[in-house]
Amino acid sequence: MITSNRLLSLDFMRGVIMLLLAAESTLLYGRLQELAGEGGVAGSLVQQFFHVPWRGLHFWDLVQPAFMTIAGTSLYFSTQNRLQKGDAPGTITGHVLKRSLKLLFFGVVLHCIYAGKLVWELWNVLSQLSVTLLLAYFLLPFKARTQILLSLLCIGLTEALYRYAHIPGFDQPFTPDKNFGSWMDLQLMGKLNSDHWIAMNFLPSAAHTIWGALAGKVLGSGKSAQAKLKIFIVAGLVGVAIGHALDLTGVDPIIKRTCTASFILASGGWVFLILAFCYWFIDLTKTGSWILFFTLVGMNPIFIYLFFETVGIQWLNETVAVFTNGFTGLLQVPMAVQAVIASVATLALEWAICNWLYQRRIFLRL
Repeated sequence: MITSNRLLSLDFMRGVIMLLLAAESTLLYGRLQELAGEGGVAGSLVQQFFHVPWRGLHFWDLVQPAFMTIAGTSLYFSTQNRLQKGDAPGTITGHVLKRSLKLLFFGVVLHCIYAGKLVWELWNVLSQLSVTLLLAYFLLPFKARTQILLSLLCIGLTEALYRYAHIPGFDQPFTPDKNFGSWMDLQLMGKLNSDHWIAMNFLPSAAHTIWGALAGKVLGSGKSAQAKLKIFIVAGLVGVAIGHALDLTGVDPIIKRTCTASFILASGGWVFLILAFCYWFIDLTKTGSWILFFTLVGMNPIFIYLFFETVGIQWLNETVAVFTNGFTGLLQVPMAVQAVIASVATLALEWAICNWLYQRRIFLRL
């Protein structure tokens, strides 16, 4: 069992994030959309599990910021634990550097698997995280005020490049494929992303990982539980208020695909409010053991993510569907319902794999 002095809220958040990503890999959300249609309450609810095409904010747009924030929190605690065990700072730095290189490697490998050939692409979360973790790590020794200022500098520098670089053909900061980030993609990779994602999003989104490390510092401090909760709530409300105000006034639209300042602030604020709720509901109210259903999914986050995105998508989805569709077909279940059942069955099997690893204390790290 999980030890009593462990911050279960962090394990819970990580597990929920991984379970949501696993569900996406089973194509569950797309199949629910086909079943629910685009209108009505059900259709609107399912839409929240897809990225906004360009401007706006859905629930699904918060998943990556939450993932990167929790990564920063984990970075803080793992670094502190290693220092307490007597590891030399140089040894820890070497470990973090190797881990970042591995994240970058597997990020590129995933793109090759998606494309079915060798490609040089840097758009996924692992590639982004390989840089944001390094930035957050080297800022750990600094005071909280300095870390906050430098995180805002990352956001401000990105905004300045988008607005004032004035590169011909790429001088429209809020237009797909016509902005500074698109120009940078052409320099780095010689291509643009068909869905308008930008590789240099690692710079503004580094704020999420830095803020995650700061959240870890708050959680690990001697402050009272109420004081910690207040910090998270205030930080969350400030981020949400400023981010959405910038969007509503037209000063800076919320666009996840280019990680505008308003998006980073608003999404970061919502993540802190979610963290505050989880900390209150799980750690402070001492909720029951049911959370193990979620926490065990997040015990091997990077390995599990790679498994879902490779074996899951490439083989497991179709294999499970052979059996579920066979049985549901005999019962004359509609095709759209069959597809949802296949996704749910695949998700259940993937959870069982996570449980198998947890029960045997097998924790695979990069």
